[in-house]
Amino acid sequence: MTTVETQDEPRAIAERPAPSDRVFGGALRFAGLAVLVTMGLVGTFLTIRAVAALRVAGWSFFTTEIWEPDSGTFGIAAVITGTVLIASVAIVVAVPLSVGTALYISEYAPRRLKPTLVSLVDLMAAVPSIAYGLWGFHMLQPMVLGLARWMATYLSWFPLFAIPSSDSSNPLETETVYKSSAFIAGLVVAMMITPIMCSIMREVFTQAPAGEREGAYALGGTRWGMIRTVVLPYGRGGIIGGTMLGLGRALGETIAVYVIISPVFVIQPHILKSGANSVSALIALRNGEAGALGTSALMAAGLTLFVMTLVINFLASMVITRSRSGADSDA
Repeated sequence: MTTVETQDEPRAIAERPAPSDRVFGGALRFAGLAVLVTMGLVGTFLTIRAVAALRVAGWSFFTTEIWEPDSGTFGIAAVITGTVLIASVAIVVAVPLSVGTALYISEYAPRRLKPTLVSLVDLMAAVPSIAYGLWGFHMLQPMVLGLARWMATYLSWFPLFAIPSSDSSNPLETETVYKSSAFIAGLVVAMMITPIMCSIMREVFTQAPAGEREGAYALGGTRWGMIRTVVLPYGRGGIIGGTMLGLGRALGETIAVYVIISPVFVIQPHILKSGANSVSALIALRNGEAGALGTSALMAAGLTLFVMTLVINFLASMVITRSRSGADSDA
């Protein structure tokens, strides 16, 4: 007797991709694998070169402020703090600027003006870092010294804006105390990461569903109401992704920060005060004169920054996949 199946089984669909599709798929797999292998090789190289310094310093490498590898006393507590502060200033300034610019280009700008604005933003992203650094040192810094002094005078109740042992309300006080600070470096880095963040956000905003846009207008919504209820919720993944990409760029920026800051090897939590440091600037400053142990210590600092960037991007990818635009892109 033959048994009759009572449930319908799913029909197997045989796919026969064209040769061009197979070549394209293979190229994509190779590119993805190459990225993973390259990242793994970079991490392995930094780890191997950092072992000697980590054995000497131990866990104090993450708590020591002084950087004197020749004497066996070195750590990244000061430079990590400076890196985070500079990147934080950059993100606080760049996020609203990027969102506003992206919304204007995608929603408000006249159609004839949009290509020009897109080209200008993309062109800003291609400007070399040294150009931003020189612009920040010679032009931006003198212009924002008054702002820094005003913030230190009226916002000193906030610890980051306070400058100990300095009377900002004294008109005879020199403005040198406000130069080469983490605040100025953060502003310059913000100008560097804004075009990248804006480009990502703009692309996501323009992909908001047309049907939901029209539905918001049909219900009597204004343009801002449509943006607030449709575009921004849909573009949440793009905002987060662009912000995290900008944060990764801000954490690793070297030349512009190196040109502006006055390096100090103490934890400097006051962003308006002269003197700051970062991991990338430390590597640029000490790489040429470092001995064997000093080079290993620099590799350990680079490894720490490498791991920080990976963790930030991993967390960002988790948030993006849970957001609406990220979920739609994966579907």
